[in-house]
Amino acid sequence: MPFPALPQPASGDVLLVCTCYEDGTALWGELLDEVGGHREDDVLALPDSGVRLRLVEGSGWDSLHGGNVPALVADADGSAPVAVLADPSLVYGGEGPLLVDLVVAPGRGVRIPSDRLGEVLAGLLETTLTFDDLIRDMDIYGTYQGDGGRPAFPTPTAPPRRSYPALPSPDAALLVRTSFDDEDGWRALLDELGGVDENGWVGADLDPDGIDMDHYPLTALVVDDRAYNGLHPAEVPALVPPEEETTLVVLVDAGTYAGPGRPLTVVDLYDVPGQCAVLPCGDVGSMAANLQIGNMDFAEFIEGEDGEEWLEE
Repeated sequence: MPFPALPQPASGDVLLVCTCYEDGTALWGELLDEVGGHREDDVLALPDSGVRLRLVEGSGWDSLHGGNVPALVADADGSAPVAVLADPSLVYGGEGPLLVDLVVAPGRGVRIPSDRLGEVLAGLLETTLTFDDLIRDMDIYGTYQGDGGRPAFPTPTAPPRRSYPALPSPDAALLVRTSFDDEDGWRALLDELGGVDENGWVGADLDPDGIDMDHYPLTALVVDDRAYNGLHPAEVPALVPPEEETTLVVLVDAGTYAGPGRPLTVVDLYDVPGQCAVLPCGDVGSMAANLQIGNMDFAEFIEGEDGEEWLEE
């Protein structure tokens, strides 16, 4: 991997990794002031909680994504169940730090308000909280107990860990088949997306004059391999190698064949790894295009619990 290994935290410590740099200088935003605590060298002891953060900085970790973190921690099954990232979304977007699961479903993430970081980490270390608890109580922005409203399609919590091969890493999207019980439904979906070319892509050779800008076609590398049967959204971020900036991963699961609009489960890789948005297949191309040019954020495509769900349109 192009990123250096992360240090092994001392027993009871949690890694706090800066992944945002300017001219080689670590950018922590307001995080260190907001969490408070006493700093001695590279250790920040948080007040009241007893949590100790091991501050890790170095430009080698610039733009490190949450899904890539577990592979860089020497003993991810050790005493610290999570790592914390100070990333561009925190520095420039005003969001809370990103917690990355290292144990149950390595690579998935959730954001925590900065002023609650010590409280939440203490709960995880003392096992009064689990990472699944955090996921179940995320708002549409992926923030634990945030005020953004509940998603209409909550991100599923993690299944028991399974072993999957690494996914390809194109500079585009991936369309991954995870259910193999409906061959006709799979073929119908591919036809609706424009068919697969000889290189295994849908939407690779678009005619600009024939594009419906309201339903932009999806360009994605198709992964049709039974090795990914049953792949869970939480397991996706750690399977995408960091060689390219893969836009997103789209899962074709059993719900795709059964639901109106052929709904696809789209998995965030960057802002809140593992967070899901469920969209009709005809809308996923527009999502991928807007994310690729930075025109919209992933959360803008997550249907709110109180919104007009497209399934009811």
